[in-house]
Amino acid sequence: MNLFLIWKPVIEICILWFVIYHAMLFFEGTRAIQVLRGIVILLVAFFVFQRVDFQVLDWLMTKLFGISIIAILVIFHPEIRQGLARLGQRNLFGTTLREEDLDSMLGEIAEAAENMCRNKIGALIAIEKFDPLSGYAEKGLYMDARVSAELIEAIFTPNNPLHDGGVVVQHGRIAAAGCIFPLTQKSDLSRVFGTRHRAALGLSEESDALIIVVSEERGDISLVYRGMFYKDLSRESLIEEIKKNLKLKNEDE
Repeated sequence: MNLFLIWKPVIEICILWFVIYHAMLFFEGTRAIQVLRGIVILLVAFFVFQRVDFQVLDWLMTKLFGISIIAILVIFHPEIRQGLARLGQRNLFGTTLREEDLDSMLGEIAEAAENMCRNKIGALIAIEKFDPLSGYAEKGLYMDARVSAELIEAIFTPNNPLHDGGVVVQHGRIAAAGCIFPLTQKSDLSRVFGTRHRAALGLSEESDALIIVVSEERGDISLVYRGMFYKDLSRESLIEEIKKNLKLKNEDE
């Protein structure tokens, strides 16, 4: 019993750290992350005030938390809804897809790219690796849909309101469509590359996402990763390159 009392504070701290860490991962890349970090700081201050018995500050913090809970639910309900929707889709200790799920997802994406390439329909698809793309996804139309060739082709069909933007794939699902990606600032890029290629390169400079580009002018498929272009890819070579780069160790780890 005495041993439990000794380890009890350590266990509580570990549980609290675990919850806070995964909550921050949950909202990483969204506008809610800054507020979440602020809440963590306030929680720490709240516990300190209680420990040193600052009664006035303790009272103020208690009232502040009571009001802020309602404000957070109202202001950040889209992020909370999306986060809860993803909760059942992601492993609690990581976001790695099973091999069969990865093969199925890439097969659908490659089939869509091949069909759009044949019909000279432009497309831009970003697959999240380690760096979160939630900041880009929330600027588009939230979907949370299963990856399918038919849906991807429908999104990029000319005259569709979403066809000019990009698709973001997170945790094996289409998170959003009609997303705006940053254009590269490189001035020495060949003029044969259009806006989609420049957006793909720009996103690859800011994240480790794998970006697929289908050119409507030349009718070819490219993959962009870490500023590198893999051009004129077939369906099989596209899948091969994506799988190879997805399995590379994160350079930042």
